Amino acid sequence: QVQLVESGGGLVQAGGSLRLSCAASGLTFSSYAMGWFRQAPGKEREFIAAISWSGGSKFHSDSVKGRFTISRDNALDSVYLEMNSLKPEDTAVYYCAASHGLTPFEADYWGQGTQVTVSS
Repeated sequence: QVQLVESGGGLVQAGGSLRLSCAASGLTFSSYAMGWFRQAPGKEREFIAAISWSGGSKFHSDSVKGRFTISRDNALDSVYLEMNSLKPEDTAVYYCAASHGLTPFEADYWGQGTQVTVSS
């Protein structure tokens, strides 16, 4: 059974930082591209970052580029999202996902999400 478990969300002031983690189990982690999505209340889910199986290729959406960084550790079956200079508009539930390919990134598995709230 595949499980993706996010952690690290919480409440932070604008300008602050958080580091999200996603621990994977039940799959050959190093064979999957990994990504992060977010969904704010009343909005569609947004694809914000992805990383290839090796970590050699990365994607960040324009909305987070320069502030967020995706990384992974295949020895720990984990993917991370370092979030800096957080803004109130970053408030959302953040989800990690696993995909067989980086481009296009089509999620085969999803985590349950972790809430990030940025206060102004």
